[in-house]
Amino acid sequence: MKEQKGIFRHIDRTLVLLYITLVLMGWFNIYAAVYNEEHASIFDLSQSYGKQMLWIVTALVLALLVILTDAKFFNAFAYPIYGGTILLLLLVLVAGKEIAGSKSWFQIGSFALQPAEFAKFATNLALAHYLSALDFDSKKRKSQIMPLLILALPALLILLQNDTGSAIVYASLALVLYRQGMPGSILLLGVAVVILAIMALLFNQFIVIAVIAVLLIGFMFFIRRNLRNILSVVGIFIVASLFVLSVDYAFENVLEQHQKTRINVLLGKQIDLKGAGYNVNQSKIAIGSGAFLGKGYLKGTQTKFNFVPEQSTDFIFCTVGEEWGFVGAFVVVVLYLTLCVRIVLVAERQRSDFSRIYGYGVASILFFHFFVNVGMTIGLMPVIGIPLPFFSYGGSSLWAFTILLFIFIKQDSYRLQLV
Repeated sequence: MKEQKGIFRHIDRTLVLLYITLVLMGWFNIYAAVYNEEHASIFDLSQSYGKQMLWIVTALVLALLVILTDAKFFNAFAYPIYGGTILLLLLVLVAGKEIAGSKSWFQIGSFALQPAEFAKFATNLALAHYLSALDFDSKKRKSQIMPLLILALPALLILLQNDTGSAIVYASLALVLYRQGMPGSILLLGVAVVILAIMALLFNQFIVIAVIAVLLIGFMFFIRRNLRNILSVVGIFIVASLFVLSVDYAFENVLEQHQKTRINVLLGKQIDLKGAGYNVNQSKIAIGSGAFLGKGYLKGTQTKFNFVPEQSTDFIFCTVGEEWGFVGAFVVVVLYLTLCVRIVLVAERQRSDFSRIYGYGVASILFFHFFVNVGMTIGLMPVIGIPLPFFSYGGSSLWAFTILLFIFIKQDSYRLQLV
């Protein structure tokens, strides 16, 4: 009994309080987003807000189970948990049900379970386990490749499910690799690839290649012009040119038409307010109409008349903007940033490498979801269909994010027992 009391006494109350605050705010905003006067009770199980209450209760039970589990379990069984989710991702490709164009759900009666959500914390566990191993050396080629394979496997399987948004989330864990000593050049390379891809989509591919050539020729004046450096510059030019050509080819021949339209709308190359740009346009109208203090709870006209599709899930943030205004949106943003910063600060005080690395993974995943989801609603990010953590409607995402966070809270509570 004393040991259990010690476990609860050392739990980071700030993280728990932030979690509960976001979950409850999400529940009340889901109620506002899909409010039905004929089913006015927020506890009505026939409505989304009543079902969300069940997800919240079960999520709290899961959180309690995680806290009561031995902290060593998550490190010791990281690979089996990871392997189990990989198996589920394979199985859903065969036996899964297609919902909203993605074959990524197991249908169990009226309940749908999405393995891709649970794969996030499982992958974070496997990554933390590998990076905290005694034989890990960030300067070795094997140590650089293996983490990328750990991230790439679930991402590839999720791409096969036609769930691009969930697959892209794994890129956020690259920040964990950088924190563990991966060369900064790899991170810069990733940024350069993104910039080059955007340039290839915005401008004619041959103009982009010409600009690359001019920049590399200019670069030659600042380095020693020996054979090795010249060959390196030529190699960079060839690789960059091939990449630009491949981006254009993939865009025209690999992406679906709705994906191409979304990208063109985001980049300003196309206006489609009745098609791909409809959700974002209506979302911006809703947020803008909230002004400084908002229209008031349950008084949002864009919300009440269902102008914004998916408003209780991917576009839940526009409900906050319309009914609570700039002040409400600002509070939500501050809460998420506080949560992410707090996780990083708590991660830095860990005595265990596994706990610290896992904590950085939690912060990376949550921040990526928050940044992209809010960015979608205000037109700064492409609509890739990922939920706002603890806020959006859905059992799978709430359970998975709860487990993701509370494994870290459990690891932190255990740190004082380490010598």
